[in-house]
Amino acid sequence: MRLHPTISSSKVEGTKVYNLAGETLGTIDDLVIDKRNGHVRYAALEFGGFLGMGTDRFPLPWSMLRYDVEKDGYVVNLDMTQLRSAPRYAKDELPVYSDAYGRGVYDHYGARWA
Repeated sequence: MRLHPTISSSKVEGTKVYNLAGETLGTIDDLVIDKRNGHVRYAALEFGGFLGMGTDRFPLPWSMLRYDVEKDGYVVNLDMTQLRSAPRYAKDELPVYSDAYGRGVYDHYGARWA
């Protein structure tokens, strides 16, 4: 199977996210794109709840995610403890994705803000 270097956002949404231990952390609910340079800033990870009810969204720096062909999903070096203490929001309460907000998210994960 040949892996293509690009993908439609509609195909990314709903894709599972795993940690390094192979545990499912959740699925990608949304992508947040920097409209000035076109780069994906965050993948909003849907985690928690039951059947989509009571789930929160956790913005993950896109640079943290690595696509795994065998898993047909993304892998991130993050455990459940780190995720539970991470920045989050309810689906109907979108944050203002300002540079200050972004720096806070990236700082939480120790990722480089670009």
